[in-house]
Amino acid sequence: MELHLAPIHWVYLAFIVFILGVLIKRRDTTLVCVVGIFALGLIATESLSDSVSGIFNSFIYATKELLGTIFIISIIVAMSRILIITGINEVMVEPLTRFLRTPALAFWGIGLIMMVTSWFFWPSPGVALIGAVLLPVAVRVGLPALGAAMAMNLFGHGIALSGDYIIQGAPKLTADAAGLSVTSVMQASVPLVIVMGVVTTLTAFWMMRRDMRTGKWRDGLIAANTNPVNSITEDRVSMPATWKKTLAILIPLLFIVDVVAMFVLNLQGGDATALIGGTAVFILILVTMLAHRNKGLEQTTAYLIEGFQFGFKVFGPVIPIAAFFYLGDSAFTALFGGGLPEGSHGIVNDLGVALANHVPLNQAIGSVTLAVTGAITGLDGSGFSGISLAGSIAQLFASAIGSGAATLTALGQVAAIWVGGGTLIPWALIPAAAICGVDPFELARRNLKPVMFGLAVTTIVAMFIV
Repeated sequence: MELHLAPIHWVYLAFIVFILGVLIKRRDTTLVCVVGIFALGLIATESLSDSVSGIFNSFIYATKELLGTIFIISIIVAMSRILIITGINEVMVEPLTRFLRTPALAFWGIGLIMMVTSWFFWPSPGVALIGAVLLPVAVRVGLPALGAAMAMNLFGHGIALSGDYIIQGAPKLTADAAGLSVTSVMQASVPLVIVMGVVTTLTAFWMMRRDMRTGKWRDGLIAANTNPVNSITEDRVSMPATWKKTLAILIPLLFIVDVVAMFVLNLQGGDATALIGGTAVFILILVTMLAHRNKGLEQTTAYLIEGFQFGFKVFGPVIPIAAFFYLGDSAFTALFGGGLPEGSHGIVNDLGVALANHVPLNQAIGSVTLAVTGAITGLDGSGFSGISLAGSIAQLFASAIGSGAATLTALGQVAAIWVGGGTLIPWALIPAAAICGVDPFELARRNLKPVMFGLAVTTIVAMFIV
């Protein structure tokens, strides 16, 4: 029996199209999502009070779903703060600086270190952790500061964040929106992240070396200040060198033990995140008590507050957007009770079935559409605010095609994160640009061709996987 779409399906679809249009114009989508939640609630309940209450309840629902991700990011930022203030981060990366002897080694070395760091600390804290230490070394061996910023962006905000295999914030958002398990999305993203990362970084490196040979990267592209001033340096806390060296060894070992435990105990998703988060809290407390001693109790709270302020500031715009897209699945029934026709499996699933009956979708069209959609959602400069939309559309297309839900979801995630997570949108590039002392608009322009070429190749690969 064919399912007939109700007005609520068309309203939901209309708001998705509207949201995409707003994103293309580089405007904020929060108000549109709130109006969409209200409209869907009003149609479903035919009650003004219930639809108004539904806005708040949908925020609560989205916050509950995102709370683990918000907390892990907040805690890691808090821990990163004390590592920077005490200078432990400098001791941790110092042995690696001896290998950065040429511009090429500096580019790939900074990139790989940034990638590994970003898996555990996320890119923005990772930039602060390693940028101030490695940039002077890179510039000294002839790598332009702009090249160092590119390496940080492409490996950290690109490769590491688009996969997000340790903290698992990105795959959690897309998997929830697509109605899939986090593990399935992560597994499907592995070949796409590898292809995207290899193609983009090789292209960027080739273009950088070409421009260095032809003299296009001259004065003005190497930062005048090879020791970028970070506001954190004003708040340095002294610590004995022996303690720093011991902690610089202990901290990576603790996280290595966590990774081993994940494999041995088969910890995934929330359990893996909780292990990393608990370890970060332990490190935060240990280092803070050693650094501040009598003031350690108060400073531990201060660092946690700072971390939570960062976390909620980052995810504040995401909550209303996620709240709207969660309504495409089980959240709708949980919040509004009814309003869907008999036999419905959720708004997005219903649209997928209808699409399969009327539109001849195939793997190629689905892959291109998901890549474009993901890229468009990243135009607001927050790679996370739109990946719920990518997950919902992936679920819709997979229902129409009959397969490839995880791959399409991963493709949308990769496209959204690479565009909006900090490689192309100038206002998302500020952390790396600031630490390297370069113009964020110039950095975005230098990243554009490699990222676009990488997305094209990755989309073609996805067509054959779906």
